[in-house]
Amino acid sequence: MSTGADLRAAREAAGLSLNRMAERTHFTKAHLSMVETGKRSAVPDVVAAYEQALGMPLSPAPGDPLRVAHEWLVSTSPMAVQTRSGRKVGNSLASELEARVVELRHLDDTVSSDELGPVIFKELGEAESLIRSASFTEPVGRRLFTAVGELAQLAGWVASDAGEYRQAERFYLSGVAAANGAHDKVLGAQLLSSLSYQTANVGNPADAALLARSAIMGAQEATPLVRTLLLERVAWASAKAGDTEATWRTLDMVDDTYERRGADEPEWTYWLNRAEIDVMAGRCLIELGAPGKAAPLLSSAIATYPAEHAREVALYLSWLAESHARAGEFDAAREALERGRSYSSAMPSARTDARLDAVQRLLPC
Repeated sequence: MSTGADLRAAREAAGLSLNRMAERTHFTKAHLSMVETGKRSAVPDVVAAYEQALGMPLSPAPGDPLRVAHEWLVSTSPMAVQTRSGRKVGNSLASELEARVVELRHLDDTVSSDELGPVIFKELGEAESLIRSASFTEPVGRRLFTAVGELAQLAGWVASDAGEYRQAERFYLSGVAAANGAHDKVLGAQLLSSLSYQTANVGNPADAALLARSAIMGAQEATPLVRTLLLERVAWASAKAGDTEATWRTLDMVDDTYERRGADEPEWTYWLNRAEIDVMAGRCLIELGAPGKAAPLLSSAIATYPAEHAREVALYLSWLAESHARAGEFDAAREALERGRSYSSAMPSARTDARLDAVQRLLPC
């Protein structure tokens, strides 16, 4: 666990003033000063903000994602069927758990992470306990492990949205283990790809790109829509890493692969559509220094979202505001920010708040 003194030492070693660190994070100078002097605790989201700003880890990671990715690619781990005493679990209970996962996944569209997180975490804990204590046939076991893997992905996503990046990483990695138990390489790819997305945002983009590529390499049986999602994560990590050629090449592959989508796609891809693809393309354009080309894509995509999906609308408005700000269109940027904050108030999100605050700092006083 990093202390305030550790954070101060790392900042000073990087040659950054406290003012500059405040500019690079969503925390005020006064707050960071209190953390560094021990007057406030160095909570995980502050440590994560320092790690992102400095581009280096400051506390021990719960696991090495790159090592896990390698093991996931080469592993042929058999499902560890639990045979200890306990009630027999059949298809009926497996179906109930699968339906619950779908319900929670769709609730995440309209319920804040603060409210939904505890429910998902509890559901995941109970499902993991079930697998450890109950007995079941191999086919039922695979269904249970798959449901646990999907729950872990959802738990990781919600934890990341709340700014709990270490917790999210633990969920993602535990989900990879569950996917291995189910012999489900495609689900494992989704989990590693989700982790790569978080890593691109708050960690080392080069590591994120490697994770994203590892995910898609291991998912040879993925359907076109799943491959589209995995390629989007590769594109984003490449853009964050400043690899223009890889980003454009991957975005072209995204478009081509999406056009081959069919009816037999996993339920967890339900949200991926042309608007989402346009949003990601716009975000990549901003990262690559072409904000003027990003704004039309973002505006058109945002117009398709229902108001009840307030978190996504607010988040995407932050990108629209950034495209305007970086193009010098400050009035348009302020208008998009104001709309974003309005939506954000309806569905609070640490991730969205951080984005809106970061864009606000791009505007002249």
